[in-house]
Amino acid sequence: MLEFLGLDSIDQLFAHIPASVRLCAGLDMAPGMSEPDVAAVFAELTSRNRGQLATLTCYAGAGAYDHEVPPVVRALGSRSEFVTAYTPYQPEVAQGILQAVFEYQTMVSRLAGLPIANASIYDGATSLVEAVNMAGGATGRQRMLISAGVHPHWRAVVKTFAFGTGHDIVEVPLVNGVTDWASVDATDAACVVSAYPNFLGVLEDLSVAKAVAVNAGALFVVAGDPVAASVLKTAGAWGADVYVGEGQPFGTALSFGGPYLGLFACSEAQIRRLPGRIVGETLDSNGRRSFVTTLRAREQDIRREKATSNICSNQTLMAVTAAIQLGYLGTQGLAEVATRCAQGAHYLFDQLTAIPGVSALHDQPFFREFALRLAKPADLALAALADEGILGGLSLKGLAGDTDPSVEGATSSIVLIAVTERRTREELDRYATALRKVLS
Repeated sequence: MLEFLGLDSIDQLFAHIPASVRLCAGLDMAPGMSEPDVAAVFAELTSRNRGQLATLTCYAGAGAYDHEVPPVVRALGSRSEFVTAYTPYQPEVAQGILQAVFEYQTMVSRLAGLPIANASIYDGATSLVEAVNMAGGATGRQRMLISAGVHPHWRAVVKTFAFGTGHDIVEVPLVNGVTDWASVDATDAACVVSAYPNFLGVLEDLSVAKAVAVNAGALFVVAGDPVAASVLKTAGAWGADVYVGEGQPFGTALSFGGPYLGLFACSEAQIRRLPGRIVGETLDSNGRRSFVTTLRAREQDIRREKATSNICSNQTLMAVTAAIQLGYLGTQGLAEVATRCAQGAHYLFDQLTAIPGVSALHDQPFFREFALRLAKPADLALAALADEGILGGLSLKGLAGDTDPSVEGATSSIVLIAVTERRTREELDRYATALRKVLS
């Protein structure tokens, strides 16, 4: 490998890693230590990290949220039938998995307000890429209009894939937290992509984006928060042709960023272009209810440029876990989770904006996430909050201006804060007290 890369040593291979974080002298461990002793040493080393949710109260969001995962979800989702199951497309050996995925599709379809959902994709960003590809195939066009309110990392992934597909990605800026659709010519657009809520937490009126899509003859794609969908208008209710989302809130731990779960649903008109797998219900030769992958040959996904999608697998374990979580919560339970998120977020927003040196970035409606401007750099404030045992949110340094060019002043002082149902009234009050102390 070193020869192929033109390097002389392993040290050169890792030269891009700062010396301050490299382990140069080896671990100070006695030879011949037992396995429990080694585990204890590493446990002590990891305890020095302040990023553990076991020790920090989490208000970070931006697409990955600290939701409660009930013990029943962990117990059922970790059963060997699910954890060790082979990729489920062979009906003669995978009926249990196929049925679980079928139930998952049904739940995603209901959350999206659209009739068709697939058997999951890798993550939310990948789902958006597939939606853009679907729009290109459906319209024969290359121009894609994407709101800057869509997660910046998702947009970056779309741009990366566009190098290969040749799609022309046009980002539509935000003004005062809302997409300025009037600023762009939608002629020959293949799709119009809007976020609900957007990256800054704002709930936009999607009827404007829908009108732009209709006038252009483009597909309307909604990148939505699936938790919000339990209490707000669904993507289908807004007139979306395609819904994409991140399924991490449904039973998947934060896990340093993955593996996560891509949600994807669409109108019936696009079913033949649906990426990945679809599990359908049928009857076997004996008239018994059974489940199979349907409407596509497995080889369809490996036909390179002629394929409707090059996704030929799915996040089965995460999809099954999501189905368990959604089945456990039920319609009412999920709505209660969403309501607690919204109530906690609005309570905390009122508490924090009453602090001198704190102001709202926008005067717009929000669900469970909001952006604030602080009287000091966000990085410094968040570091001080971590000393108080609080993971206070995400600094939007380098992101806020890219998302909303109308934001005035230094973007390094902007922080994005999320609240989930796990946060108690006492924890919210403690956040307000700690931030007041940090800014005083």
